[in-house]
Amino acid sequence: MTDVPDTMLAIDPAEAGGPEVLVPERRPVPVPGDGEVLVRVAAAGVNRPDVMQRQGSYPPPPGAPSTLGLEIAGEVVALGEGVDPDMLGQRVCALIAGGGYAEYAVAPAGQCLPVPDALTLEEAAAIPETLFTVWTNLFERAFAVEGDTVLVHGGTSGIGTMAITLGNLFGLEVIVTVGSPEKQAAALRLGADHAIDYKQEDFVARVKEITNGRGCAAVLDMVGGDYVPRNLQCLAEDGRHVSIAVQRGASATVPLFEIMKRRLTLTGSTLRARDAGFKALVTEEIVRTVWPFATAGRLKPVMDRSFPFAQAADAHRRMEEGSHVGKIVLTMG
Repeated sequence: MTDVPDTMLAIDPAEAGGPEVLVPERRPVPVPGDGEVLVRVAAAGVNRPDVMQRQGSYPPPPGAPSTLGLEIAGEVVALGEGVDPDMLGQRVCALIAGGGYAEYAVAPAGQCLPVPDALTLEEAAAIPETLFTVWTNLFERAFAVEGDTVLVHGGTSGIGTMAITLGNLFGLEVIVTVGSPEKQAAALRLGADHAIDYKQEDFVARVKEITNGRGCAAVLDMVGGDYVPRNLQCLAEDGRHVSIAVQRGASATVPLFEIMKRRLTLTGSTLRARDAGFKALVTEEIVRTVWPFATAGRLKPVMDRSFPFAQAADAHRRMEEGSHVGKIVLTMG
């Protein structure tokens, strides 16, 4: 164990509210339990669930810290029982259930990825949440394979840009939707095969046009609500629809006979509440299949902006305002 103080700065607002509640305060440094490591945090990713938790609409799952932050990167400075001693001093990034907006955070050892020389710690902190989400939903639940055409909404979000990146690495044809000509240009520049400005065009008609009427193999949807029946119109026969968020509503009316006739699959998942065993299995799979691209410098997150830890409120304002392209990160300095 290296020198670790008793207290640290952390962002753990007592009340829900606007960005102004994100004020660093003194908290005890957490102690790693069995199978866990303590990380001195260099950077933490900012994600939509953080905003929802701050607003009071997304409480942390049982047992998770109330401190915000679902992904971190930094140096392992202490080990819990049963952790490989070689992890001490390693640079890692990790998916965690909470606690990332802090100078120190605990992570399950099984959810840590070694940070290769090709990535800065800021870049590494911007990867776990979107990588795990896109990998488990687009590649595992939607079974996307080389040659498939997929539709991803929110093309310039953290999820969207990661889907473009992985799609390019694994041979997918990626269609994204975006909300402005600027974001359309950004998505194409980042490697999307097609970018549809949904404010100017009907994405259903455009997908049919792009695919010569066949439709796409999978839709990755974070919108929900009235988008779901429209998404189903974009699917080819035997297509898969995966829901990962419900920004426009948690209910949808769907045409059951159409689903039966065309053998469509509707599925979805949430990641945060899944147990550590599941996340460790996903981590192992990512280490095997995706992480070699990170080591080779071919898997990098699209970075929007970094904010100093004390300016977390500004980072949340940036996310809520919606003009960001890629990931927003807090740095500990």
